[in-house]
Amino acid sequence: MPYVSRDPEGRIAALHAERNSDSQESLAADHPELLAFVGAHVRVADIRGALEASDLELIRVLEDLIAVLINNGVIRLTDLPLAAQVKLSRRGRLRDRLGGIGDLAADADDVLLP
Repeated sequence: MPYVSRDPEGRIAALHAERNSDSQESLAADHPELLAFVGAHVRVADIRGALEASDLELIRVLEDLIAVLINNGVIRLTDLPLAAQVKLSRRGRLRDRLGGIGDLAADADDVLLP
């Protein structure tokens, strides 16, 4: 049975596999309070995972936006800080290398810019 420690309001704050000085109380694995605590943490993990996936997608959108601005003469690559220039150039070279293996490396909704 898992052991729990509680916050000052009496809510479960942490789970422990063994009894220790912070967790003297054990609860059955199917205890509603324990299930609610674990469920809340699973939902947070799911949301974090979705947010991280969204971050990766947004990075690609920003790269494409920068490419459009450069191609349309709105900005020059050299207008960006040196660190940004290096990162964009590195990612562009990597993407060019992936382009050599065709659609295997691209998602169906990817737009590959020149």
